[in-house]
Amino acid sequence: MSDRSLLDQYVRRILEARVYDVAVETPIHAAPLLSKRLGNTVWLKREDLQPVYSFKCRGAYNRMAQLSEEQLARGVICASAGNHAQGMALGAKHLGIRAVIVMPRTTPEIKVRAVRNHGARVVLHGDAFDDALLHARELEEKEGLTFVHPYDDPDVIAGQGTVGMEILRQHGGPLDAIFIPVGGGGLAAGVAAWVKYLRPDVRIVGVEPEDAACLKVAMEKGRREVLKEVGLFADGVAVKQIGKENFRVLKHYCDEVITANTDEICAAIKDTFEDTRAVTEPAGALALAGLKNWVAKHGAEGKALIAIQSGANVNFDRLRHISERAELGEQREAILAVTIPERPGAFRQFCQAIGKRAVTEFNYRYNDPQQANIFVGVQTRSGGADLLPLLEALRDKGYPVEDMTGNEMAKLHIRHMVGGPSPRNDLAELLFRVEFPERPGALMAFLLALGGRWNISLFHYRNHGAAYGRVLVGFHVRAGEQSALRADLKQIPYPMVDESDNPAYQRFLA
Repeated sequence: MSDRSLLDQYVRRILEARVYDVAVETPIHAAPLLSKRLGNTVWLKREDLQPVYSFKCRGAYNRMAQLSEEQLARGVICASAGNHAQGMALGAKHLGIRAVIVMPRTTPEIKVRAVRNHGARVVLHGDAFDDALLHARELEEKEGLTFVHPYDDPDVIAGQGTVGMEILRQHGGPLDAIFIPVGGGGLAAGVAAWVKYLRPDVRIVGVEPEDAACLKVAMEKGRREVLKEVGLFADGVAVKQIGKENFRVLKHYCDEVITANTDEICAAIKDTFEDTRAVTEPAGALALAGLKNWVAKHGAEGKALIAIQSGANVNFDRLRHISERAELGEQREAILAVTIPERPGAFRQFCQAIGKRAVTEFNYRYNDPQQANIFVGVQTRSGGADLLPLLEALRDKGYPVEDMTGNEMAKLHIRHMVGGPSPRNDLAELLFRVEFPERPGALMAFLLALGGRWNISLFHYRNHGAAYGRVLVGFHVRAGEQSALRADLKQIPYPMVDESDNPAYQRFLA
C-alpha cells in the first residue's frame, strides 16, 4: 500500500467515524501565560473535557459501533488500567450491551469506581496490564465476547483521528506543529493521518515519557521493539511497545519524537492549571511538556503550536507529589547538598551567602561536632539560569556544595528522611530503590519477600496515590555477604536500582 493510499484509507474511516453519540467536540483554549513566557503562541486541545475526562471514548465507541448485531448481542471486553476502560463502559451503556473490563488490581479506586458507575462489570486480575490482558483474552474465548483493543485497531485509530479533524476545523490560521502524547499510538496515528492529508506542512510531534519511549526507539531502529521496563508515573502512556498498526502510520507521518521527564510533566500540569484552572493527569500534560522541550531544543520563536491535553483522570492523592516536583521541572527550585560549619550562626551566614533567594526546604540533623551536611531547597529563576552562578558563589565563599536537582533518589526519598548515618560501623550497608505494585497488603508482601535472613537498616516508603509504591531500603551485611544479598534480591520480581554509591546517600545517610 502506498503512503497516499494509506492516508486515503484513514481519512475515509475518520470521516465515517461514529463518535459523537458519546463524545463531544472539545474546544481549543489559548494559553496566554505560557505563550508569553515561551515567546510562541500556544493552544491546548481540551480532551480532558470529554464525559469520561479523556479522549479514549472516541476510539472505543467507534470500534463498538462497527460491530455486527450478533457481536453486540454477545458483548464486549477489554483490558485497561483506566481511560480506555471508562470509554468502553460509557459506549457500552449507550449501546445497551454487556461490557466486561479487566483491570489490574493496582488500578486506583477512582478509576474502578468510574467504570462500575457506567454499568460495566469489572474484573480485577493481576498486578500489571499484561496480566489483565492475558486474562481478558481468556474471558473473550470462554464467554464469546468481542475484544476491543485500546489502540492497535484501525477503527480505534479512526475514532481518535476525529481529534485532528476538529483541530483543523477549529483552527484556521497559521499552525506550525501539533504535539500529541504517545502510549500505544492510537491518538497520534489518527491525528497524524488526518493532518498530513490536509495540511502536510504542519509538523507532527509525538511526545513520550523519557522512561517509556517505545515510539522513539521504534523510529530510531526502523522496527518495533519491546522495552524491558517502563516508568509508571504517566501511567496512561506506560506502554512497552508501540502498536503494530499505529507504527505503520507513524513511521511515515510522525515528523519527530521528543521526550519529557517526571519533573517536566509535573511542571506542565502546573502550567495547564495556571492558564485553564484544569488539573490534568500526568499523561494529559505530557504533550505540553514536550512542546516546552521542543521550543527549548529548537530555539523556536513566534510559532503557532497546539498541544493535546488528553485526560484528567488523576487521583487526588497524587497532587502532593506533583506539586513537590513541579518547581523542579520548571527549574524554579534547586536541591543542594551543602557542607556548613557546625557552630551557632552558621545557617544564618549560609542564608546570607545565597542572597535574596528564598530557601524552600532545609533538612539537617546534628552528627559531627565540626561540620554539618544540610539538604536545602533554593528558589531559582525560571529555567535555572542563575543556578550555576549560585553554585560558583557558594564555592567561592568556602561552602562545599553538590547539585542534587537531578538525583531521583534524593528527590523521592532522602529529602524526607535526612537523619544521619547508621551507628553500626562494624557492618557494611547496601541501599536499594524498589518499585512494587500498590494495593492493600502489597507493602507487607514485599517485606515477606525479603525473607528473614537480612537485617533491614533503613526503610522509607511513601504512597503517592499511584499504581506503584516506591521504597528505599538498606541492609546491614557482614564482610563477604554482599554477593549473597544481591543474589537474594534478584529473586524478588520488582524493578530495583542499587543506590549504594548514590552521592545523596553518601552525604546524608552513609
